Amino acid sequence: MVNLFGLNLSFLIESAKSVLDIIWIFLKAWWWVFPPFILFPWLIKFYLEYKHEAYANSLEKVLLEIKMPREVERPAKSMEQVFSNFWTLYDPPTWQENWLEGHILLSFSLEIVSTEGNIHFYLRIPKPLISMFRAALYAEYPDIELNEAVDYTKYIPQDIPNKDWDFYGWDFVLTRSSAYPIKTYKEFFEEKDETKEEKRMSALSVLLEGMAEMGKGEHMWVQIIVKPILDEVAWKDEAQKIINKIVNRPSKKEPRSIVGQAIDLLLKGMVPDGDGGGEESKEVLPPEMKMTPGEREIVQAIEHKMSKLAFETSIRFMYLGKRDAFFKPKVKIPLDYSAGISSGNLNGMKPFKETLPKRLPPAISRKRKVYVLKRQLFRRYKMRVSPLFPKGGGTFVVNTEELATLFHLPGQSMAPSLKVPRIESKKAGPPSDLPVE
Repeated sequence: MVNLFGLNLSFLIESAKSVLDIIWIFLKAWWWVFPPFILFPWLIKFYLEYKHEAYANSLEKVLLEIKMPREVERPAKSMEQVFSNFWTLYDPPTWQENWLEGHILLSFSLEIVSTEGNIHFYLRIPKPLISMFRAALYAEYPDIELNEAVDYTKYIPQDIPNKDWDFYGWDFVLTRSSAYPIKTYKEFFEEKDETKEEKRMSALSVLLEGMAEMGKGEHMWVQIIVKPILDEVAWKDEAQKIINKIVNRPSKKEPRSIVGQAIDLLLKGMVPDGDGGGEESKEVLPPEMKMTPGEREIVQAIEHKMSKLAFETSIRFMYLGKRDAFFKPKVKIPLDYSAGISSGNLNGMKPFKETLPKRLPPAISRKRKVYVLKRQLFRRYKMRVSPLFPKGGGTFVVNTEELATLFHLPGQSMAPSLKVPRIESKKAGPPSDLPVE
């Protein structure tokens, strides 16, 4: 047989065959041992999803309509305080609650609905916590009314889109990282103590004016799903990294080993120092003093966002209508809403392309894919769930100030043309001389 580098090639082939035979015999006998280890991460994921969904479905939800007086004599800052009180919903599950009972962080949704031009404000919450939400709202808005309402999504054909109805919509995402804040209500008006209500235009008033233009057979829905968080999303760590990068703040160097210092001494002539960082030039001005006004504004805005309570949020928009009334250009209305809270040097909102029910030709089965995307969007809206995608996206972090900008109660003078159900009579307390016995 031919020798290869002094080795018998026939012997090598026979040895390889013997090893392969042994491996094959082992796999035939013990193949069943490996699948559980390979599938274990997937099994854990499916188990937790099943337990979490079962727990979420076990909680009864209630839809409350918020009816406002003609004049809302409270600034948007009051709504921020309401959301700060809502944040107390935060109750992270223990290990046993998570794995054995499927407990999750509870969420709620804020919804603005236009039914043929009539605008309604809704709050969908877990029913056991209704007293907590009522107390938080009445503390800041004592003149409003909270009434239990029937889910308005049930008045729309459940098989939409169909031959009689069509709709379009999407989920929003931020244009940049959650560390950057959006434009908030404080930038729309000058906050003063004597100001009872914001009488200037805001992003929300632009949205409401557009929703008021819905005609017969048209509906427009905006849904904001909110979940209080603390450290579940590591957005603050990312924010701190961005701040450090902007101010050129050097990261702490790891000390060099003795061997490393000896090599540097021999090859580079660097004298070992106490902190192992080598000889560094000291600058008179700190990096913070070299920032431009724009950079300083960004850093201050990020730090301001980090200072307030945060929520993991997803925002969804839908425009629905009968075929003879559906006018697709009206889907631009929520874009005015998102443009109003967008800032060129900070953050903004844009449609999440993964949720857009749109596929350009020559995509295979384009119409079928668009139909499936619409059905998924409608289902997520009815179920009030955030979008889930393997690569992430669809959810982002806002603080209480940003959330109050996205959703607050408008008064008659803020948007006088709106067809919003309002309380005509103002609540008053009992007379001071009323006998108690």
